[in-house]
Amino acid sequence: MSLTPFTKQQLLPQEEKLEVGKQRSNLFIGIPKETSYQERRICLTPDAVTSLTAHGHRVMIEAGAGLSSSYTDKEYSDAGAEITNDTKKVFGCPVILKVEPPTVKEIEMMNQQTLIISAIQLKTQKKEYFEALTSKKITALAFEFIKDEDGSYPAVKSLSEIAGTASVLIASELMINQKIGKGLLLGNITGVPPTEVVIVGAGTVAEYAARTALGLGANVKVFDNSINKLRRLQNNLNQRIFTSTIQEKVLLKALMRCDVAIGAMRGKERTPIVVSETMVEHMKKGAVIIDVCIDTGGCFETSEITTHEKPTFIKNNVIHYCVPNIPSRYSKTASMSISNIISPFLLQMAEDGGIESSIRCNYGLKHGIYFYHGLLTNRSIADWFNIPFRDINLLIF
Repeated sequence: MSLTPFTKQQLLPQEEKLEVGKQRSNLFIGIPKETSYQERRICLTPDAVTSLTAHGHRVMIEAGAGLSSSYTDKEYSDAGAEITNDTKKVFGCPVILKVEPPTVKEIEMMNQQTLIISAIQLKTQKKEYFEALTSKKITALAFEFIKDEDGSYPAVKSLSEIAGTASVLIASELMINQKIGKGLLLGNITGVPPTEVVIVGAGTVAEYAARTALGLGANVKVFDNSINKLRRLQNNLNQRIFTSTIQEKVLLKALMRCDVAIGAMRGKERTPIVVSETMVEHMKKGAVIIDVCIDTGGCFETSEITTHEKPTFIKNNVIHYCVPNIPSRYSKTASMSISNIISPFLLQMAEDGGIESSIRCNYGLKHGIYFYHGLLTNRSIADWFNIPFRDINLLIF
C-alpha cells in the first residue's frame, strides 16, 4: 500500500493550463411600456440605445414607452432601436429592462430563463411575484441592490439626490400657491428674514435637500439620531449648519418656527414616526410638510399617501405633500440618471460574455442578483417571505 497520496504521474511537472479568454456576447434587450400607476420613467435614453446598438446589440422598445419622459419613438428608432406595438414580442426578448418590477401577468409573457433588470420595491411585493419568477426559471437583477466599487448603491443614491433636490423645489412652489400658500419666496432677500427649513434625517435625500435650500438662501436645521450621518452631511456641505440629535423639545421648537419641514428618514422596515400630530398642530398656519419617505410609511404622524394628480392635503392648517414616487415627477432627469447607471453595466455584461460570466468577475453586479435561474439568492427576501434561499456563490462555478 502506497504511503503518498499522489501517484508518480501526478508528481511529475504538468503543462500549464491557460485561462480561456472571455467570449463577447450580443444582447437582445426588450423595453416595454410602464403600466404601473404614476410611473413615467424609462430605463434607457436614446443616447444609451445608440451606444448599445453601435456595439452590435439589439434593442426592442414598445411604442410610446418613452413619451412620458419626453422621448419620441422616432428618437429611439433613429438611435437604432426596433419599435413595436406588440407587447408580447417585447416581453419575449432574452433581456427585459423595466423601471417598476414586472407584474405576474407580465412575467407570464416572458420566456423561460429570461433576465429581468428592474427595481424590486420590496415593501410592496407579494409572495406570488417570487413564485412566478421561480416557475419561469428567471434571473432577476434589482437596481436597488447593485453596488459600486466603493460599496455604495448608485441607483438608490441617484434617485435620492433627485428626491432631495425636488423636495425643496416642490415646497417653494407650494408656498406661493394662491389658495393655500403663504406667499413666501424660499430665499434670502436683503432686509427680509430667511425662510426656515427643518429636515428630519441626514442621509443622501437630506444632504441634497439641505444643499438646495442653502443655495436658495434658507436657514436649515437638520435632525438625526446618528452623529456620524450629521458629521458626514456637514463635511459634504462644506459649511457648518444647525444639526441636532432628535430631542422632542428642540425639534418642536424648530418645527414651530419653520416654514418648510422635510421628512427624509429611512428605517430598515417601516420608517419611524418622528413628528407626532401634536407637533404638527403647533406648526405655523400655511407651513409645508414634504414627507419624502412616505413610501416606507412616512416620519410624520399626519402623513397620508397622495398622488401626482392630487399631491397635497391640508391637516391642522399645514400643507402636506406625500407623493411616494417623487423622482417620477421629473421623469426625464430620472430616466437619464437610471440610464447612466444601467447602460455601462449592460455593455460590460456583453464584454464579459453574458450575465453568467459577468457576475463571476463583478461583485457589484452579483450583489444585484436576487433570483438566479428560478432560485432565490437574497437572504433578506428569503427571511421576509419565508422562501428557501440558495447562496449564489455556490451556484456559480
